[in-house]
Parts: sequence; structure tokens; C-alpha cells
Amino acid sequence: MENIERDVMDFDVVIVGAGPSGLAAACRLMQQAKDAEHELTVCVVEKGSEVGAHILSGAVFEPRALDELFPDWQERGAPLNTPAIRDDVYLLKDAQKAQKLPNSLVPKSMHNTGGDMTRYVISAGNLCRWLAEQAEELGVEIFPGFAAQEVIIEDDAVRGIVIGDMGVAADGTPKDGYMPGMELRAKYTLFAEGARGHLGKRLIEHFSLDAGRDPQHYGIGLKELWDVPAEKHEPGLVVHGSGWPLGKNTPGGWFLYHAENQQVVVGLIMDLSYQNPWLSPFDEFQRMKHHPALSQYLEGGKRVAYGARALTKGGFNCLPKMTFAGGLLIGCDAGTLNFSKIKGLHTAMKSGLVAAESVFEALKGGDEGAQELTNFTQKWEASWAYEELKESASFGPAMHKYGTVGGGAYNFVNQLLGNKLPRVHDTTTDHGALKPADEFEKINYPKPDGKLSFDKPSSVFLSNTNHEENQPCHLRLDDPNIPIEHNLPKYAEPAQRYCPAGVYEVVEDDAGQPRFQINFQNCVHCKTCDIKDPAQNITWVAPEGGGGPNYPNM
Repeated sequence: MENIERDVMDFDVVIVGAGPSGLAAACRLMQQAKDAEHELTVCVVEKGSEVGAHILSGAVFEPRALDELFPDWQERGAPLNTPAIRDDVYLLKDAQKAQKLPNSLVPKSMHNTGGDMTRYVISAGNLCRWLAEQAEELGVEIFPGFAAQEVIIEDDAVRGIVIGDMGVAADGTPKDGYMPGMELRAKYTLFAEGARGHLGKRLIEHFSLDAGRDPQHYGIGLKELWDVPAEKHEPGLVVHGSGWPLGKNTPGGWFLYHAENQQVVVGLIMDLSYQNPWLSPFDEFQRMKHHPALSQYLEGGKRVAYGARALTKGGFNCLPKMTFAGGLLIGCDAGTLNFSKIKGLHTAMKSGLVAAESVFEALKGGDEGAQELTNFTQKWEASWAYEELKESASFGPAMHKYGTVGGGAYNFVNQLLGNKLPRVHDTTTDHGALKPADEFEKINYPKPDGKLSFDKPSSVFLSNTNHEENQPCHLRLDDPNIPIEHNLPKYAEPAQRYCPAGVYEVVEDDAGQPRFQINFQNCVHCKTCDIKDPAQNITWVAPEGGGGPNYPNM
């Protein structure tokens, strides 16, 4: 199937990913075009079956960027319906005991109530669905169900993307109904794929965008949506915690937010810098829910959705150069999340707004594209989002270096002193932090009870994940021998445990020998394998468009 003749569509701007940053950029581009009476064509491609299908976030939302984009968002019906009313923060000491921290000891970045801004418990997926409606009303073309598979680079400048082919069999041959992907060419292309975007990863390498930066760091976020009894529901209550069951060398924390419609969202964020290959983020999350600090809200309720997603949490020290000839890297594709707040929607949106202003300024001036928009860097570094990331530059690295308690103390004092303490760096990669299995005891996780804790198959079922079985596997092994010959003896093949969807298994073949099995149909597109595999042997690429999870209200 080489030398395929592809149809071509031309746009002024192509945006990859209908998340907060991509949709904010699309809306702002068209707002400016209408104000200036300047004709502009903008296209957003989204690999999910619909906008919001692949969006997963906590989320407590700061509407600062939304206020800038749509000052009348309330009149427009934005889905911000539950103001945060109270913060509770706990340190879990063991499986039963917890210490509730007084507000005065909680870093100010973790406060979600008070101050001059109302924050909201929201569904990030529903926010994106609403943003997509606003974008389409402004004239943006949105193509859900189409996965950007390749970047078009000519004369060392990005000229657009190639959409993945549809109807390709597992052996690479065309099936009935085969449809080659189109070329979407643009003067400028914005990459807004979210954490560890597969095209963003290639662009960072191709253009050396991470030169002089600390290696990027990630966490895995697992989340469930629960219907709970009315007497246990307090809309707007925001609960955070850390400690048990994670050890001192495993930074992470949990959240439990009371949303609208008698629902609670509960989740665990675990840093992917952990050392112990026996750890399973999924199973840590499941047993965590049995702690009374969490179970008090969940008992008698019903779990209705599950999902998982990596998040880019390295922050300021790891932020790559975001410009290159012909395009920009924005949102979590670049790593704009502020981990000190456990929030990234507002900063992602702001990066999209700045990108849109830089692109439109160039196009309005007669720019024919494929230039490097250096004015973006100036605008971005002058923004409140950049300043916010700069202020919290040491937050994540301190957690890695000093542990949850020590890092928390450093961050509390540093914020108290106006960020005057020496900046902390973490230059160990997440995959490089993993240590051999024989340095740790194997962890025997408790069996799920089917009431508060559950297994992976039933969880993946609730994510509504689906992939056409007869298609090429989108989880590529550079060397198929490494999992059994290297990772199994040294690390007990950790992919079996770090994957939150049961994609990777070590099974016995007919001769009784271990074999590495990839159940790619289960993949929830979290990207953890691409990040944490100790040999960096697994590469995640986009499967056929429309595949993956279909998250409701996540």
C-alpha cells in the first residue's frame, strides 16, 4: 500500500485534537477573523468517535481562560453548574486512619474556595462538547472519528497532517471499504493531542524542542464516576488526599469531587517516576477506595464509568520549545498543566488562545505559512499561564526528590516565602526510575469485592472501549523479543501491571514457554506504556479513527 494517491484538502489552520487547548484556539481564531472581516478556514480533527469521547480529567476548573474567550459563557450555557464550596485535605496514615489537615497547612495552590475566583466541579468532556458547539457556530469544521497519523514535513517545515487510512486489515492489506486517509494541508498546524501525543512526541524529537530542558515527567490518572445516595452527596465538596496506600518513594495523591446530579468522581494520580515494578496503579486505586475517608461517600453507591489517562506533569522545567516552522505545540501536548494545583484545563486553554492570536496576526499580515512564529514565545512568556507555571517550577521535582511528605513541606514553605527557595530539578526519566524486581517484595493485592473495588475487565467495559479487531495493532514493539528476554527476568514485565486496562499479558504458549500478548482492543489510549516501558520498546500510534474509549461525563 505504498505510494497511495491521497485526496488533499487545504486550510489556513489545521488543529489536531478537540481538547481544551485545540478548541479554545479554534474559537479564538474565528472570533478574530470575524472581527477583522478576514476570511479564514479552520479545521479540527479528533480521533475519538465524538468530541469528548477521549477526554478525561478530574476536574476542578478555573474559568480564567474561559472568561477571556467567552465572557458571556453563563448566558451561552457552558456546563459549569457546581461551584466548589469546601476543601478537605487528608493524609492517610494506614488502611483505617487519616489525619485531616487544617487549611493553614495546605499549600495555597491547593485551595479551591475563597479568593476572587469561583472554581467549578465539572466534566471536562462536557466542557469540550460545549466548546465544539461554539466553534462550529463560529464556522470551524470539526471532523471527529479521524486520527491524525503522520505529520507532513517539507523543507523542514510542517505543512499539515495525513489522516490514518480506514479499513486496513491486521496484516496491512486493504479490506472491503478501504479508504485512504486524506492530506490536510495548512499554512499552520497546531498540535493539541493531550499528554504524550504521538505526533507531538515525534515533533519534539525532530525539531529538538526539548534541548536544554529537564526530561518530561508524567503521572497516570485513574478515575471513576459514581452515583451516590442523596444523604452522602454534597455538591461542590472538593476532597484531596495522599499517603496510604502509596509508599514514601511513590509520589501521588487522590481526589474525590462532589459533582452535579448526585454524582461523585473519585480518582488516583500516581507519578510514573515510581521505582517498584510490582506496583499496579489500578490495584492501588481499587484498594484505596476502601479507606473510610473515601468509602464514607461511596458505600451504597454505584460505579457508572471508569477511565485512565496519562498527564504531563513536569511543569516549567520540562516545558519544551513550543514553536517550529509551520506550527505550534500547545496544551498538554507541550505540558502546560500546573501540577501544584492539579489543574491543566485553564492553562491549556490559555496556550490555545495565545497560539490563535499569534497565528492570526501572521495570516492577517499576508503570511503564507510555514514560518516559525517566534512572536508566540513572546506572547506566551508574557501570559499569566506562563507565570503560573514558573512559580510552581519546583513543585513536582520536590515531590520526586523528597517524597510526598518532604516534598509537601518544601512546597508549603516555598509558597509561603514567595518561591524564594532554590529551584529543584529532576533529571531522571520516568522509565529510568524503575528498579529491578528482585529489589522489592511482590505485592499481593486484595481481591476486589465488587462493591467498592473491581477488576480490570469490568472496568474497561465501563469505559465503552472498542477497536475494530481486524486492524493493525497500534502498540508497536521495536523489538518483539525484549518483553520476554529482558523485561520479564529483570522487571517481572511491568507492562502487566502499569497498564490500567489489561492490554499486556504474559501467557504460556503451547510449549509452556512465556509469551507476551497484546490485547490492543482493551486500550483506553492512556499512553502509560509509551512512557513507562523500561526499554522504551513500546510506541503508541493512533489506531483507526473512532476507536478507543467513549467516555460519558468524564
